[in-house]
Amino acid sequence: MKEKKAVHVIISGRVQGVFFRMETRRTAQEFGVYGWVRNRPDGTVEAVFEGAADKVNLVIAWCSQGPSMAVVTDVKTDEIDYSGEFSDFSIRH
Repeated sequence: MKEKKAVHVIISGRVQGVFFRMETRRTAQEFGVYGWVRNRPDGTVEAVFEGAADKVNLVIAWCSQGPSMAVVTDVKTDEIDYSGEFSDFSIRH
């Protein structure tokens, strides 16, 4: 069985109003990663990613660039306990 991983991520920069959440969901689904993404009031984007460690790492790497209109200045990641609680990837409001 592949190693499982879960991370909490905060992405800073010009990351709101540039389809960041929608493209994060698309990318996570493409890699079979579950969790959620949402905009925060401070202008950052927050996400939780769960899945195979190598696939989660690919989604985190994608977040460091984001969609074409985004300008990412920082990606903070904190490993959290893997729970397996997610069965899809959603956009939270």
